[in-house]
Amino acid sequence: MGGMSESTTYEGGCHCGAVRFEVTMEAPSKAFDCNCSICSTAGWLLAFAPEEAFALIQGEGALRDYQFGKKSTHHLFCGTCGTRSFSRGAGPDGKVMVAVNLRCLRGLDATKLPTETFDGAAL
Repeated sequence: MGGMSESTTYEGGCHCGAVRFEVTMEAPSKAFDCNCSICSTAGWLLAFAPEEAFALIQGEGALRDYQFGKKSTHHLFCGTCGTRSFSRGAGPDGKVMVAVNLRCLRGLDATKLPTETFDGAAL
């Protein structure tokens, strides 16, 4: 039939466990390596999911928000351990997307995925 793979719900979060989330998406076939100044510094490997596919399970109060440049993206991080496990922002079409740090998902080794550069520096 179609080439669509089934969606999987992944659990993820920060290093200390204060921030936990679930994201439902197709198993990633590649990881995006964003070249913006913050993602490249942090070594992020990411995937994008629509806001409705993402659920913060715990840690709303632990999250801190960092913004820079055009301030269109909320670079959220755990105030305890400093881990940036996801970011939120509206795309050019106004639709809110969540960028999930694949390194923060349980049961997924993001380093085994092929990478594609995402030109976040141009945004």
